Amino acid sequence: MNPLVIEGNEPGGQLTLTTEVENFPGFPDGIMGPELMQNMRKQAERFGATFQTGWVTKAELSKRPFTLTIDGSDQLQTETLVVSTGASAKLLGIPGEKENIGRGVSTCATCDGFFFRGKKVIIAGGGDSAMEEANFLTK
Repeated sequence: MNPLVIEGNEPGGQLTLTTEVENFPGFPDGIMGPELMQNMRKQAERFGATFQTGWVTKAELSKRPFTLTIDGSDQLQTETLVVSTGASAKLLGIPGEKENIGRGVSTCATCDGFFFRGKKVIIAGGGDSAMEEANFLTK
């Protein structure tokens, strides 16, 4: 196999913006988000994965090999495709928000909730993600 990871503009996703991750198996004392992503990348590379930055803008999946169009022009063919889109935090866009990530502003309650134990917190969000974070923090 020649695995290729096509990563978008935020390689590693939300974990690269997360401080200590307390809920990932194998790290009894937690691990910093960027370090966890770096370890995962190194492991994938050790097993032969290569990485390419770009966006899959089109996927022709009606016949094999599948044809992927990257950034509207480059084309790749593959017999197997794993789609793993990840997630990105949606910030509010208020003043001081980005500057205070890791200093009281967090995008991951399950990762950073420990730091705010016993304090009043506000969860801003919509849908099931905000509810899941709120439920986690009540524990």
